[in-house]
Amino acid sequence: MKEKLEKLLENSYAPYSNYHFACIVEGENGKLYQGVNIENASFGGTICAERNAINAGVSDGVRKFKALYLMTDKDEILMPCHLCKQTFLEFLDNDVIFNIMTKSGKMKVLSFKDIMNTTFSKEEMK
Repeated sequence: MKEKLEKLLENSYAPYSNYHFACIVEGENGKLYQGVNIENASFGGTICAERNAINAGVSDGVRKFKALYLMTDKDEILMPCHLCKQTFLEFLDNDVIFNIMTKSGKMKVLSFKDIMNTTFSKEEMK
């Protein structure tokens, strides 16, 4: 999965923050759905990789997912934002496993409960 995420990361569009993310979610149907973060000069129009991947699955008719894989190009592991967590509450069950990693090879595997207790704040953006 790491190689797929690395390749997908190249499609991230982040000219404002320079924080690049790639996400792959596995639907209950076994198919993989991809997404990258896409920023916009109107910052409210920005969408995260996680939501893009889940939206791709939902557009394909999937309503439940088994696993989520997220990669950033930064050296430190960065957690999903709260907008993404709200989407997780809508479409992911408590048994979903979150595989959060960096391009350089750091990785954390978290449960649904664990991911919901993380933050994404301005301190992580430095």
